[in-house]
Amino acid sequence: MEKKQKRAENIEYIVGAEKKIQDIITDAEVMPILKGAVKAGASSAIIADAQNKNLWTCGSHPEGSFFTETLPVYLEGEAVGKLEVAGDSKDREYLRGLSGLLIDTIHMILHTNLKRMLTTETHTTVVNKSYEELLEINRKLSISESRYRELAENLEKKVQERTEELRRAHAGMLQQEKMAAIGQLAAGVAHEINNPLGFISSNINTFSKYVSRLKDMVAFYNASLGDSRVPESVRKSSRQKWDALKLDFISSDIEELIKQSLEGAERVKKIVSDLKGFSHIDEGTEAVIDINTEIDRTLNVLTHEIPEGTEIIKDYHPLPGFKCNPALLCQVFLNIILNAIQAKKLTLKLFISTGYNNSRIVIRFSDNGRGIPEEIRSRIFEPFYTTKDVGKGTGMGLTAAYETITGYGGTIEVESRTEEGATFTITLPVKRE
Repeated sequence: MEKKQKRAENIEYIVGAEKKIQDIITDAEVMPILKGAVKAGASSAIIADAQNKNLWTCGSHPEGSFFTETLPVYLEGEAVGKLEVAGDSKDREYLRGLSGLLIDTIHMILHTNLKRMLTTETHTTVVNKSYEELLEINRKLSISESRYRELAENLEKKVQERTEELRRAHAGMLQQEKMAAIGQLAAGVAHEINNPLGFISSNINTFSKYVSRLKDMVAFYNASLGDSRVPESVRKSSRQKWDALKLDFISSDIEELIKQSLEGAERVKKIVSDLKGFSHIDEGTEAVIDINTEIDRTLNVLTHEIPEGTEIIKDYHPLPGFKCNPALLCQVFLNIILNAIQAKKLTLKLFISTGYNNSRIVIRFSDNGRGIPEEIRSRIFEPFYTTKDVGKGTGMGLTAAYETITGYGGTIEVESRTEEGATFTITLPVKRE
């Protein structure tokens, strides 16, 4: 036994001469990966050696503004080449993610192949290994080979999944930028409109006081005409002039005109306030809000979109404050209401209810529109899925709504029957972990 152990301790493991990258991996292993990268959205993918000589190339450099991500290829801790992935500069973040996935795959192939080669060399020199040890080595090699094959087979699927994640993130960023732009516009509109609107309201109120005094003075003159000392001819000509100028009508109508003008000014002021409130430009990332108020603000912002004759029925109940990013939650309400407007039949009927049950806020939007066909109902929350014509929808409205609600630990569900409308039910936990 001791003799056998001593013999094992004296075994020498022979490692071959220094190897280049092209000695370890083959065209059949590399080209499917590079082609997969180009198919996933890159313009070109290149692997070069340490002397910058291109070993494998797929695709071609894009024209105009483009971005190239360059990553070193390591073998046993030393750089033996590089990977270059090029594409449109607007896809910079996507190309970086794709390059990271490719370089990990290449390193795994290099590691697996090198391990196989070294194992083969070692196997030829290690003559005292037991049969059980050789079986274990073979098992590990089989596992490594199986992992490599699985990775190669699933590469395209993983690239597609990563692409989808990047597209979602990009769409989310665009949504936040859009809300920020709306907020900045609302703040500018509020500043530019509120100042002259203040002058208008103040002047109309002052004008109302002046008119009241003028009416009193005219009434006084009119009463003075009844004095017996006033010649009949003067009274008669005054009455004729009064009738010709329709002063009885003007006297009764002028107060209504002033009232309508003041109501119009207040309406403009409220619209600006609702637009600014909808964007929540003056608030931080999160704030405690009243959901009932936010729904009303959203409806006010959509006044110009709501068709004439629309019936909106509200059934609000008192709700506890909810802490969230108000602009994102308002965007959820806006997307759902817009869908109801766009799916309307002849006359839209929209029912909105809120309630509080078992520590959860429940919000429902029901319409009498065309409904959602059963075959597409399971896909309405998928990114970029839309039934609208090209150019009329991004397919991200309900996706953004779903991600916002689930991000706050809530749920959003839809019930619908064709030609019988749809009901969206949102639940939100008041207390989140």
